[in-house]
Amino acid sequence: METRRFRDRTEAGQLLSERLRSYAGRDDVVVLALPRGGVPVAYEVAKALGAPLGVFVVRKLGVPGHEEVAMGALASGGLVVLDTGVVQRLGIGRNQLEAVVSREAEELRRREAAYDGRLDPHELQGKTVILIDDGLATGSTMRAAALAVRDLDPAKIVVAVPVASQETCDAFRDVVDEIVCEMTPQPFNAVGLWYEDFSQTTDEEVRALLERAEAGR
Repeated sequence: METRRFRDRTEAGQLLSERLRSYAGRDDVVVLALPRGGVPVAYEVAKALGAPLGVFVVRKLGVPGHEEVAMGALASGGLVVLDTGVVQRLGIGRNQLEAVVSREAEELRRREAAYDGRLDPHELQGKTVILIDDGLATGSTMRAAALAVRDLDPAKIVVAVPVASQETCDAFRDVVDEIVCEMTPQPFNAVGLWYEDFSQTTDEEVRALLERAEAGR
């Protein structure tokens, strides 16, 4: 499998859409991006498939003092998914955990408000939902998204990403109906290493892409 770096999230989305061509032109398919980095990827996929584009907000729950380390995730609808192994191994107490969840819940609500007026993620019953991010590290945020979407009674859940470790991709086979990983480099190390341009996506860019997707349909 080719392991060259993606130029940016736009190219990653264009390449990923080739792997999803079987979903093109169907009226039962919805593309949901995990903002913010997943939106430029998902925009290209939704455009190629002729599918509506929406966002599904998920926030990583970082270990206090080491926020880059995920101990779980919080998804739209209030679902909390914990990595109990990390929580127990690091001795994270209930009060610490609740403080992190409270802080991330506030940011989740802010982002939901910022992207309001787009595709309603709660209208997914009976649909094929394609969940997209710019890559999977631990996979905790995507796992939270998939479990939260499952509660909304879709017909099928597909997780699609440009890059992840093979181990992380394989771990999703018991969580969703289909997992599509464009590239599974070994060693993997980090999502950002596989992009030439991995600059942060802004709220303004997210809104602009959502508006463009809506206008394009």
